[in-house]
Amino acid sequence: MSANGNSQLRSARWFAPRDLTGFVHRTAIQAEGISQYALSGRPVIGICNSWSELVNCNIHFRGLAEAVKRGVLQAGGLPLEFPTISLGESLMKPSAMLYRNLMAMDVEESIRSYPLDAVVLIGGCDKTVPAQLLGAASADVPAIMLTGGPQQPSFFRGQERGVGTDTWRYADDLRAGRISQEDFDDLEAGHKPSAGHCSEMGTASTMTSLVEALGMCLPGTASIPAVDARRAQAAEATGRRAVQLALHGPRPSEILNAEALDNAITLLMAIGGSTNAVLHLLALAGRVGVDLTLRRFHELSERTPRIVNVRPSGEHLVQQLFQAGGIRAVLAQLKPLLHGDALTVTGRPLADALANAREPDGDVISTLAEPFDAAGGIAVVQGTLAPNGAVIKRSAASPELLQHRGKAVVFEDIYDMGARIDDPNLEVTADSVLVLRNSGPVGAPGMPEWGMLPIPAKLLKAGVRDMVRISDARMSGTAFGTAVLHVAPEAAVGGPLGLVRDGDPILLDVGAQRLDLEVSDEELERRVAELPAREPKYRRGYGRLFLDNVLQADEGCDFDFLRWLPDEESQREPYGLLSGWQGGW
Repeated sequence: MSANGNSQLRSARWFAPRDLTGFVHRTAIQAEGISQYALSGRPVIGICNSWSELVNCNIHFRGLAEAVKRGVLQAGGLPLEFPTISLGESLMKPSAMLYRNLMAMDVEESIRSYPLDAVVLIGGCDKTVPAQLLGAASADVPAIMLTGGPQQPSFFRGQERGVGTDTWRYADDLRAGRISQEDFDDLEAGHKPSAGHCSEMGTASTMTSLVEALGMCLPGTASIPAVDARRAQAAEATGRRAVQLALHGPRPSEILNAEALDNAITLLMAIGGSTNAVLHLLALAGRVGVDLTLRRFHELSERTPRIVNVRPSGEHLVQQLFQAGGIRAVLAQLKPLLHGDALTVTGRPLADALANAREPDGDVISTLAEPFDAAGGIAVVQGTLAPNGAVIKRSAASPELLQHRGKAVVFEDIYDMGARIDDPNLEVTADSVLVLRNSGPVGAPGMPEWGMLPIPAKLLKAGVRDMVRISDARMSGTAFGTAVLHVAPEAAVGGPLGLVRDGDPILLDVGAQRLDLEVSDEELERRVAELPAREPKYRRGYGRLFLDNVLQADEGCDFDFLRWLPDEESQREPYGLLSGWQGGW
């Protein structure tokens, strides 16, 4: 038999030639102790592993990778694991979002450049999942995703707690003097009891859920807890399916289209998911050539009720969602609103996977007829303060603040806010509108999760628990409150947010989709002339690349040069020819 008997496989271009090129490629694998027989017509399945000891969400991925390998071997493939950079929101500064595009490039070029017939993407922490999707979409080699699952809930004072949502509440209680430092230390001691990503419907659980709606993972696998044995069983099944993808497809370009994105947005609204998902889906649309705008998010939100009762837009955690039937059960209830004929990695339409889904329990998952909220979790606003739009998670906001007029209290950046937010002399009332700027893609840079501005300490002590907050930053998916986010264009590139001054009246009207700075055009023109010149935060390296090429929030914060081009098909295979001498010792 030839070194690679299946000439239809992509990997055959590396391993099949009976010349010096094939010799070098085959011996590179044989040097790892893998026999030539293993290359004989078997699909080569790459396992893209974002494991890292710097990312606690992904710390169990070595075990998952081994389970994927078992599945690949069971199906007659050759598994080859490779690492990429890993992104963790908790430890990376200023933000993991700064490096999402870098990881996407790492994933894309690794897939493109190596002899892989299909790839299994293993991701968990919130930016690793979209980064892998972006990279795989651009490389367009058959791909399937395996997500890591939520961690075990923590317990504090005898009650089940989430990783983020409850932390923000207790942090406010500490600042207000309602709990002691000793209490807060006790909370910390058992805060993250296992591997896995955040246990609420934060960005990580949101993105893993959307992967299932997009059709990029096996049905029913999105919400399996990280420590549940069924997570490893799903990994095995994913490995087996990857071999079939290598042989028969489909490719990401056959799955990720306008209908799949609509399905993902519909699910996003129904679960009360993270506003960060808006950025990632906009970026993904740009990678696959779909003209997706913020307007589409609002349209789908208005027609999609929230039917999932999970924190921060509810009471439960993702573990209870899994026990109630998981994302598959949610999608089954949303079926009248979905494109059921959208193709998935199973090779079958999305609707096929929903036939035997669990019925809703009415507590964690409800029905379209009896939802928890009449509209979806996220709304889009636009106006003189956000000409290109902004988003708000209305399902986690205070209903009485969704229509509000107040005077601005402006913080120039995160450092200014940190220095003054708890100053007892800060001129602020419960009706004020807190404004944070220079925290967007360019201004911060990297658009960190600074958008859940803290309530000033003196107001917390007076019993105030929420205020209108506006920024060009992001917000943790586990956070809550009336926070308007992703204001575009951001202050750092000349957006109106940079012109706001203390005392300016600001109108927020979510029902009317308005966010307005109520200052005359003449006054704003005068302020523009007074703006100081800005110095770039980075002058070299990746930071410079980011600042020079990042798009604004309303376009997903991807790099302009990574978006889909009409002639991109010719760019998907490795740069350079695979004939002649391509080796090197």
